[in-house]
Amino acid sequence: MEKRTNAAARIAAVVALIGAVILIVIAVSVAINAGDSDGRHHPKHHAQKEKRHQSKAKTYTVENGDTLTAIAHKTGVPLSEIMALNPGVDPQILSSGEVLKLK
Repeated sequence: MEKRTNAAARIAAVVALIGAVILIVIAVSVAINAGDSDGRHHPKHHAQKEKRHQSKAKTYTVENGDTLTAIAHKTGVPLSEIMALNPGVDPQILSSGEVLKLK
């Protein structure tokens, strides 16, 4: 009879160990998922959610302090596209009132 008690105790110990491992995996999974929804921006998810607002305007009038990068960000038109559409514009020297093509 004593051998059965040892076998039963061993089986119970293995089952308890497996249960503990499962609980740890669940706890870690919940903690990781909670970290994703805490309001912080994660690059992978942020890139999917963020959509650039494409400007419908055909031109942009340069304001004091504007840079081509800032204009690209404001209008949603890629910097390379603005530069291609405006080959005579010096990106280092923008003048207030200067009109840039966006399309």
